[in-house]
Amino acid sequence: MRSEGYELGSALTFVVLFNLGGIVGMLVAGRASDLPHARLRSRGGTPTGAPRVSAVRLALTAGGVFLLSVHMPLTLTFVVVFLTGVFLNSAQTMIYATVSIGSAPANRATAVGWTSGTGRFGAVFGPWLGGQLPAADKGDWGFTAFATAGTASMVFIGIAALRTARSERRDGEPRQLAATG
Repeated sequence: MRSEGYELGSALTFVVLFNLGGIVGMLVAGRASDLPHARLRSRGGTPTGAPRVSAVRLALTAGGVFLLSVHMPLTLTFVVVFLTGVFLNSAQTMIYATVSIGSAPANRATAVGWTSGTGRFGAVFGPWLGGQLPAADKGDWGFTAFATAGTASMVFIGIAALRTARSERRDGEPRQLAATG
């Protein structure tokens, strides 16, 4: 954000707001994914669950990151950074829940471990890419790259959500994702 013309104080405030948003997001997303299926159906809605919550939040993350590529007034940028923190951090947490739902009990720990390892790779590669692009005088591409990653993640988690919805429609009962392995 410093390379985008923001002062050091504002750039540091972005980090704090992003992480505060993450705290709020994880509390809200966890509650939303645990809402009882029967109560939602009685109100005419569809069950949420971790895959659906994660897919929606990844889409909102991609939108928030893309919005950050537009130079907005500082106050609006603070709001977008906070909301992007809400959506990204909670989506990442719900990915672990999605993987555990979709894995057979015998493979669940391995599946969550692989997911965590892949996420750690992203935690190293993302900042590296975020530094390489401005160094190559292509800083604006960072927002596009990270928004694209969020969109791709949303598609894959959305597929998991659709699998859950189809299995529920077939049986008429809420179910976990089909076990693989």
